[in-house]
Amino acid sequence: MGQALPRPALRPFLATDTPMLAAIFATSIQELTGDDYSEEQQEAWASVADDEAAFGKKLASELTLIATVQGSPVGFAALKGNDKIDMLYVHPSVAGQGVGALLCDALEKLAGGRGTKSMSVDASDSALEFFRKRGYVAQQRNSVTINGEWLANTTMKKELESPGAQG
Repeated sequence: MGQALPRPALRPFLATDTPMLAAIFATSIQELTGDDYSEEQQEAWASVADDEAAFGKKLASELTLIATVQGSPVGFAALKGNDKIDMLYVHPSVAGQGVGALLCDALEKLAGGRGTKSMSVDASDSALEFFRKRGYVAQQRNSVTINGEWLANTTMKKELESPGAQG
């Protein structure tokens, strides 16, 4: 295994982050989902970020956190409303090094602080095990169409601990 990742930091989304986050989004899909999705499916999914203005507007409309290493974005996650992880993407170069867990933990804590009792996520097949290990339970399989391609995901749910119960 490679060199240990310097400790990532979290910060809020800034509009100037959009091009870098669009690149992380596309690279993550192309390099981390190959066993679960066809090349056509990956291209359709990644194309969501082709319109950077619309992608940035979506990120700005949600509570979006950026994970950085030495000031450079390496991942991001967005909370839709108070109870749904809408996006969680990590650059492949730091996959499996705790960046996704840091982002997920932060969104769960923020949601819990807002009184949210449970969180949900529509997890790609590639992300199922990540969320399962974090206590999310599969609820239902879904099919979505993106740019003419069908993609499967699974709605997963996790009951959050009440703030007083955390230790």
